[in-house]
Amino acid sequence: MMAIVIMQRAKKLTCCPITLTFTFTFSWNSLCFHSAANIEDHQTLYRVLEACKHSFNSATATQTHARIIKFGYGAYPSLVAILISTYAHCHRLNLARRLIHQVFSLDFDLVSVNIVIESLMRIGECNFAKKVFDKMPARDTVTWNSVIGGYVKNARFEEAFTFFREMLSSDVEPDAFTFASILTGCARLGALNHAHWVHDHMIQKKIELNFILSSALVDMYSKCGAIQTAKQVFESVRRDDVSLWNAMIHGLAIHGLGLDAIAIFSKMEDEHVLPDSITFIGILTACSHCGLVEQGRKYFDLMTSCYSIQPQLQHYGAMVDLLGRVGLLEEAHAIIDSMPMEPDIVIWRALLSACRTYGKPELGEVAIANISRLRSGDYVLLSNIYCSVKRWDSAERVREMMKKTGIRKNRGKSWVEFKGVIHRFKAGDRSHPETEAIYKVLEGLIQRIKLEGFTPVTGLVLMDVSEEEKEENLNCHSEKLALAYGLLKTSPGTDIRISKNLRICHDCHCWIKLVSRVLGRVIIVRDRIRFHQFEDGLCSCGDYW
Repeated sequence: MMAIVIMQRAKKLTCCPITLTFTFTFSWNSLCFHSAANIEDHQTLYRVLEACKHSFNSATATQTHARIIKFGYGAYPSLVAILISTYAHCHRLNLARRLIHQVFSLDFDLVSVNIVIESLMRIGECNFAKKVFDKMPARDTVTWNSVIGGYVKNARFEEAFTFFREMLSSDVEPDAFTFASILTGCARLGALNHAHWVHDHMIQKKIELNFILSSALVDMYSKCGAIQTAKQVFESVRRDDVSLWNAMIHGLAIHGLGLDAIAIFSKMEDEHVLPDSITFIGILTACSHCGLVEQGRKYFDLMTSCYSIQPQLQHYGAMVDLLGRVGLLEEAHAIIDSMPMEPDIVIWRALLSACRTYGKPELGEVAIANISRLRSGDYVLLSNIYCSVKRWDSAERVREMMKKTGIRKNRGKSWVEFKGVIHRFKAGDRSHPETEAIYKVLEGLIQRIKLEGFTPVTGLVLMDVSEEEKEENLNCHSEKLALAYGLLKTSPGTDIRISKNLRICHDCHCWIKLVSRVLGRVIIVRDRIRFHQFEDGLCSCGDYW
């Protein structure tokens, strides 16, 4: 037994039983630090193991494990979970697996095992949590909720759906907490068929709606592109909690329905529901997506003048985004300068994005200088700013800098749901089982749209390739592949819904508008920022996104 081995090691240790000084060496900067730990404090031991995990210090992790057993903390579920995670990160998988076996050899009751699973999920160890789950002789609702909720929180939505289906087939009934998690999963994935399926099960199981579930339903349908259904849910439930109003306002915001969001805010005041800080993030976002500058200024002032809500970073960020989108870059920069707190990366990125739209490289460089940790998107934005003002040498320098620092542009990913299955595509992807048919549909569509007079928007593609290569690059964007698959699998007249991890590019936006007119299709794309509903050659965003 591993516990006996660890105990034997613990007896050989000669340090003081009350305090022990640990030294860790962090591999990323060779920085050493010392921590005097009270061994009787299990929270301190937890923090020590966290440090071991991040510094890959398996030797100290093993010593700490010995002390956990010596001082009687071996049955603490949270410590067992962090030990499993630490050993996994230190590449001591044999010890991690032994610990999982020990969970069931020790006198751990169901409650304790549930806490182990919940703790593992909280620190992102889904695979180990599943191993514990698989070994459990009995499970209750809390067990299933911990697993399903854990997968959702770790953005592993399809696995959450798999477990939810298994739960429905088991002898354990889902409850309101189960549905709250799985509704969130539907919203994050943007899968409307899944959403309807889950909602139907809620009705069949006669789950009583509280404000949490009502808000989750509104949020889910909004983010799955069914804003009218979200409105119907909103109108049919009790509306005495602010979270439901926030969900509706935010849903309208991401659909670009700014005036509708303002109407909901007015109705909220009429029904004597007090807005909170999240309400104002939603209403400012709604104004931003529609260019409602005066209304945005009004609601920003209303926060303090009428509701005594002090603006936070997110509110300032929404105002910078609002002003930047309409080209008021100097005013946006002035707001940043006047903030009572330090602007964060998100705010500087909002300004940087506006600089790209309006071709303001000097101000873009100011934004870049204030972003402490540059990501690939920041470099790409700056490069695109230079391209928009035809400063090709500067754009090339940015690209060279990306190569030298090993930063690569984030790959576009899109997905489409068909018959309850999520089909994913990357830019230039050829991994789908029906790749040949997908590309055949796409190539035919590209030629047809060209005959309609479409000219690819190649201005922001890398400058060191030919025009033909630029077009080829644009033709293989992930949303175009997803659209081709949707056309391949659906009958004429059917709406096609696509989700994307990045902001839709200008070329794809123009191209899909024309596709919607030529084919007479409604095409709904949810990108990182908002929804775009393409119909009869027009987009719901009004070309403002």
